[in-house]
Amino acid sequence: MLLKRSPLPKIRFSYWVKPWQQVDWLLFSLPVALSVFGGIMIRSTELNQGLADWWWHWLIAGIGFAIALIIALIRYENFIQWHWVTYTLTNISLIGVMFAGTSAKGAQRWIEVAGFRIQPSEFAKVGLIITLAALLHKRTASTLPSVFRALAITAVPWGLVFLQPDLATSLVFAAIVLGMLYWANANPGWLILMISPIVAAILFSSTWPFPIKLSNDLVFGPLGLLWSIAMGIVGWQTLPWRRFGMSGFGAWGLNMLGGELGIFLWNHVLKPYQKARLTSFLDPNRDILGAGYHQHQSRIAIGAGEWIGWGLNKGPMTQLNFVPEQHTDFIFSAVGEEFGFIGCLVVLFVFCVICLRLLHIAQTAKDNFGSLLAVGVLSMIVFQMIVNIGMTVGLAPVAGIPLPWMSYGRSAMLTNFFALGLVESVANYRQRRQKY
Repeated sequence: MLLKRSPLPKIRFSYWVKPWQQVDWLLFSLPVALSVFGGIMIRSTELNQGLADWWWHWLIAGIGFAIALIIALIRYENFIQWHWVTYTLTNISLIGVMFAGTSAKGAQRWIEVAGFRIQPSEFAKVGLIITLAALLHKRTASTLPSVFRALAITAVPWGLVFLQPDLATSLVFAAIVLGMLYWANANPGWLILMISPIVAAILFSSTWPFPIKLSNDLVFGPLGLLWSIAMGIVGWQTLPWRRFGMSGFGAWGLNMLGGELGIFLWNHVLKPYQKARLTSFLDPNRDILGAGYHQHQSRIAIGAGEWIGWGLNKGPMTQLNFVPEQHTDFIFSAVGEEFGFIGCLVVLFVFCVICLRLLHIAQTAKDNFGSLLAVGVLSMIVFQMIVNIGMTVGLAPVAGIPLPWMSYGRSAMLTNFFALGLVESVANYRQRRQKY
């Protein structure tokens, strides 16, 4: 008697996607769409130059997407036990740049590996997010010792990046730590006091409306003094050392010191091109053919797009290469010229949806570690988006910060997708699934 062979079971499509069944596919698809659109815009900026950066942009985006899919399968909790290893490797890579890095445009930020330039400071953003999430998961930022511990951990990679010098990336580090501390229940007044010395440094550098001279080397305006007094009141209200007014006095003194330090940094630390960027932002018409040229041309290109733009590959400012670095830092100006105000709004809407999905995952994560990972990535994306778009329209100084998933940059693209994979892992394991 012949045995009847049973038919082979059909393998359905759901079987293959089941490992990713909890991920946020909208959050996955929107960065991919931005990457594709970014490649199209990069090709438009290089149409008359014979370059192929757009092809590399798509290739690296594809590799980054594959990495993000793999990371989404890994339980994000595993990164807790490896956070010190991650932190150590992050700092070693940044130190390696100082000894074996290559220089370009006045900064030493890259390492040559097999003919490719890698920028460790980009990957350091994710390393910092993982480290801070692990630390604040164990001990929230509701106490000053926990806040100081987080700041001390951040200070090492931040200092190494600042010395490259890479002021733009060091500002991204600051945005990440502030966002994560806020989410970890830090007092908002403490966060204001953290950034207050920077504001004081800016205000002390201005002598408007009249100068106050304490010595030949220390001349400042009354705005800096008023700001220091206001921060003293904030410190007195929020810091725990209120006896004898020590908290208020300490906050006031910190801002006075910050103002004096700002004057020192301006005179002895900042590079000439960094000073030129700041002064051209404050007075856009001061050096249109020099430091203010990039931003001036970008504003013209965006304004020329009007409502619906000139059309793909038809923008005169873009096609005639009037906007320098348009395929990297100023890619948004190409969008504005060729797709107009409507195109800019669509791009902004996509970024807003991405940020809302990141916030939703942070709110629905099953533990503090996952929530903090999502907030760290959210802080990184939001800050880079605001500064990049702000500098193309003249609302922020030129800082060399790329637009996530749209600007050309291999290390930045891989970093953004790696960070996306971490958040998708948080989403994928929000609920424990049964084995199958």
